[in-house]
Order: sequence, then C-alpha cells, then structure tokens
Amino acid sequence: MASDRRVTHSTHPKIKETVIFNDQAIRGNMSIINYSRTFMSAVAGAAAGILGLTGLYGFVFYFITAFFLSMMLIFKAGRHWNQYFISCRPIFTMGLLGGLFTYILFWTFLYGMVHVY
Repeated sequence: MASDRRVTHSTHPKIKETVIFNDQAIRGNMSIINYSRTFMSAVAGAAAGILGLTGLYGFVFYFITAFFLSMMLIFKAGRHWNQYFISCRPIFTMGLLGGLFTYILFWTFLYGMVHVY
C-alpha cells in the first residue's frame, strides 16, 4: 500500500510536473475539518436554541454558520489551499449532514431548556 498519491499536471503541454500528496496528511486535514464542523454545529445549535429560532430560520442559521466556517478555513489556508487539500469541495461539504444532526440535537435541547421550561 502506497501512502503517497501522485498527480501529474502542467500548464504547458510538453512539460509534466509530478505532485505528490501524502494520504496520511490529507486524512489528518479532513479529520480536522470534521472536528471543526462538529464543534461549530454544537455551538451554533446552542446559539439557535438560546435565540429561540424555530422552523426554517433555524435551518438557514445552520447553513449560514456552516458556510462561514468553510470561508474561515479557506481564509486560514490562504491562497495555497491546494497544498493541504486535493480539492476545495470537501472544505464546503465534508461533515455537513453529520453536523446538521449535531446542530438539531443542541438546537432542540437548548430551545427546550430556555423557552419551554
């Protein structure tokens, strides 16, 4: 099993440049995104519950905070995000559904604690 992945690309048709990606480092970066998204979902769900957001406003709040987290990760990586990730798509989509479940859990729990009881 090779731990490095090679991708050949170039802007010039006669020159080929080999780029090597370390799979272990990429998996580590993906797990950091997953942990960040889970933490953000818990904090955003708590905030939505305390603010008393209900219905569609609560779901819109989640997607706004998820987009904000993705933009912060892109900003943190800088213009050279391709050194840390193969594609930009996982930054925006990885853990989005799992984070939604965490968000709903904290959202309903804190909404019930603050506004119902």
